[in-house]
Amino acid sequence: MALVPLRPGRAASRLLPLLCGGARSKGASLSPGAPGRLGQRRYKKDVLPSPDRPAPSVSITEIRQYLRAQDIPFHDGYSCLHTPSLFTGDRGDQPLSASAPFTLFIDKTTGSFLCTATLAEGTWQDFQANVEMRHRGITPIPPAGSEEMEQEMRQAREDARCIWERALPLWELLDEKETKETKALFGISQVSNATLKRFGVRYLRTARSLVFPWFSPQDATLKGLKLVRVEKKGGTLTYMEETLPRFDSYLNLFGLSLIGRRDAELVLTGWELDALALHQAAGVASVALPRGPSCLPPTLLPYLERFKRITLWLGEDLRSWEAAKLFARKLNLKRCSLVRPGSLQPRPLEALNQGLNVTKILRSALLASHKSIVSFRQLREEVFGELVNTEQVSGVKWARFPELNKLLKGHRRGELTIFTGPTGSGKTTFISEYALDLCMQGVSTLWGSFEINNVRLAKIMLTQFAGRRLEDQLELYDEWADRFEELPLYFMTFHGQQNIKTVIDTMQHAVYMYDITHVVVDNLQFMMGHEHISVDRLAAQDYIVGAFRKFATDNMCHITLIIHPRKEDDEKELQTASIFGSAKASQEADNVLILQDRKLVTGPGKRYLQVSKNRFDGDVGIFPLEFSKASLSFSSSKSKVRLKKVKEDKESLSNKIVEGGSGASKKP
Repeated sequence: MALVPLRPGRAASRLLPLLCGGARSKGASLSPGAPGRLGQRRYKKDVLPSPDRPAPSVSITEIRQYLRAQDIPFHDGYSCLHTPSLFTGDRGDQPLSASAPFTLFIDKTTGSFLCTATLAEGTWQDFQANVEMRHRGITPIPPAGSEEMEQEMRQAREDARCIWERALPLWELLDEKETKETKALFGISQVSNATLKRFGVRYLRTARSLVFPWFSPQDATLKGLKLVRVEKKGGTLTYMEETLPRFDSYLNLFGLSLIGRRDAELVLTGWELDALALHQAAGVASVALPRGPSCLPPTLLPYLERFKRITLWLGEDLRSWEAAKLFARKLNLKRCSLVRPGSLQPRPLEALNQGLNVTKILRSALLASHKSIVSFRQLREEVFGELVNTEQVSGVKWARFPELNKLLKGHRRGELTIFTGPTGSGKTTFISEYALDLCMQGVSTLWGSFEINNVRLAKIMLTQFAGRRLEDQLELYDEWADRFEELPLYFMTFHGQQNIKTVIDTMQHAVYMYDITHVVVDNLQFMMGHEHISVDRLAAQDYIVGAFRKFATDNMCHITLIIHPRKEDDEKELQTASIFGSAKASQEADNVLILQDRKLVTGPGKRYLQVSKNRFDGDVGIFPLEFSKASLSFSSSKSKVRLKKVKEDKESLSNKIVEGGSGASKKP
């Protein structure tokens, strides 16, 4: 029986309706004292969450200079600077004491701060404002969230309390057979009751879900919950999860409250059950990230500062391995070690179930930092891993465009894709669905739409997500919008011509804050702002393409860049040479996609997607697209779509559209 781990960060289903056996919207809450009764609550929703514009950049040198000038004691940590808190201890204009607990942490990358004693947090500008208030003898005031957000968090805590009171420890279920079947279903037959009790894991029979608590680091009160259940689909088991509060506000390092002050080493996992398995099998301090390998929110970094050594064991696939390498950068490479996934090194829970030596696996973890690679011996395991996991190496597969998988094999980190097509052919509409497909599979996506505004773009993507015209079914809007909100999707707030440095800074901010792995830029021409008027436009474009290429490589982030084609004869199909500008764009790109629109040339006809460059394995080809106006979708029809891989022969591609057969061939 195959087992598919959940992808944390995506609520794949609603678990809360199962509490009462009936439908429940995201806005519903359990009424205290009235079991089974639903009290309705509506939220004011934005179209989509979007990352804030990056705060005015501040360097670590500037932060240190400011702290010294203000006579604030501090010392360097791994990811943060540590200082006494402004919000505890003495008030007034007296300098902060170096003997006070250093409970305030300033992020070295962003300047944002968090006080772990009071949970006060804010930007670098908020920190400076509070320092000035203190100098004037005014009690510093922690930055407050919106009233709406506070109300939502209070309601989430109340819902969590109701669920927690109904949940029972597994070993207290009346039926011993039910207990064994439940533990077997979740794959935790080898996890002892003592371990479950230590971590406070409970079982909610009405929802058939394991319940993992989130306790406040201040007073150990219940702040939220994560519920995990198992769905059977054929011979596959899939783990589904739901959180209170919702995912973007759920910041629980599960297991952290159980770690002693003297513990200097920690194992960071991607799943709560893995943390249980590690503690039981090896007796090590272990915690689970709230959203698994999809994200390490910077807000959590202060809680990890006290550990001198951190081992990242996030999962058993290559996506988890790539995430571990990126997270190690945030945590400081010098103190991090990584467990490489493999048949003899599966995820911790599976290692426990197989009876493997978990302690030995931890000891074999690789150091995250290496000065250089001097021989093939150090690359040997990396190469073997790619040979064994060819499907994972090829990247995330598209669900809506299977023909694209046959050519590109998948969507991979660190690549640059150039996309072009005639004006009016639907470039933005196609790329929005192309990116939405990946986003629905957990690929954190940042959209930079400089040509159309974000509201219109979000409307297009929501229609594609729902697969219907919501204008005609407005009563369904909240339901689909709630589901859409859960996607790891963000938008830049720019519109019109922008400076490339500002855009790159925003992308860097998003990668650090939200662990973005796919950036869509629509389009290149809007990067060539007014400052390039007196400069050679081709040279300016080469510089911009080079900047995106470097960003993709340095941040292991895939960039999809839309470029308008040259003005050419409408009777001719577009080629790689049709991309506007010099040849640098196509040379730097790993993939080149062209949306061919024959109806613009010959009247009624079809659109085709052409892959004219594929650096991964050389396969190029072309396949037809069918557009549905109702759903704004280019997804392939249910009938068999004919696809042909072709040699990189420009003339054959421009003269003839493939009509059938496989005829595959590789690029020489």
